[in-house]
Amino acid sequence: MENQTIAFLTDSACDIPEDLARRYSITVMSIPINVEGKEYLERVDFTNQEFYDILENCKSIPSTSHVPSVAFVEEYKKAMENKVTDLIHVTINSKGSNMYHAALLAREQFYEECPQAKEQLRVHVLDSRTYTIAYGCGIVEAAKLAEEGKDAEMVLAFLENWFSSIEIYFSVYSLDFVKKSGRVSVAAAFVGELLGLRPIIRMLDGDPVIIDKVRGDKAILSRLLRAAKESMEKSGLEKPEYYIIHGSPVKEARELENLLEQEFGYPSSGSYEAGAAISINSGPRVIGVILKGKDRR
Repeated sequence: MENQTIAFLTDSACDIPEDLARRYSITVMSIPINVEGKEYLERVDFTNQEFYDILENCKSIPSTSHVPSVAFVEEYKKAMENKVTDLIHVTINSKGSNMYHAALLAREQFYEECPQAKEQLRVHVLDSRTYTIAYGCGIVEAAKLAEEGKDAEMVLAFLENWFSSIEIYFSVYSLDFVKKSGRVSVAAAFVGELLGLRPIIRMLDGDPVIIDKVRGDKAILSRLLRAAKESMEKSGLEKPEYYIIHGSPVKEARELENLLEQEFGYPSSGSYEAGAAISINSGPRVIGVILKGKDRR
């Protein structure tokens, strides 16, 4: 395929703001969310701030389900009708969701239903191996490359590099939701709350690891700053990109962004809200920093 037309498809856990998704023609499919028996669609039925309020007031933790594969098949068909030659479909981390496997099933089903498509449309399904804007920003940057005329092979190579070099460091101001979601045992959460402990969590290649515990809310930002600084020094990169991710602690997010800019000497690449698919497990009171470090492959 010499004349390539590249399009991008992803799910709402990417947390790409609506204006950026529209600007770069990125199709973002809404994740279904069940709140105490009632079905909602992320990005359709509430804003992020409205969902934080829902989380604070609901009796049981909401649940998510993956976008059904039949919905993906319909998007693949639309891409073919629009003369797209390469559809790049990026999903949330496969270790925390069935979205990636649903997309693989959809691709198989699509080519069975439309065998002629094999000569017209290449569907590339990528597991981001991460969460939220950590893959959302990668998709936006990839879309910019496609807009500049880079071919699909170069765009795919860029995304693989992005997913292999992205790091997330985050914490929560309450253990209620990590306890409810099963990420931390009830006993451990109870002791943690009693002692005022807050976990500092690192996410690499889809695997969360608690790297430290700090005492009290005020210690969170300084520890995240230290984690980011250590990661940056280890990468050996002169000016790696970094982003802020946050839920309801907006004031703290601005403070963290200022601390990082003072430490590194240059501003972040943006501050973004954590969407419903992420805040369900972390709770609304989440904050973190995302860095693009050294390729781990």
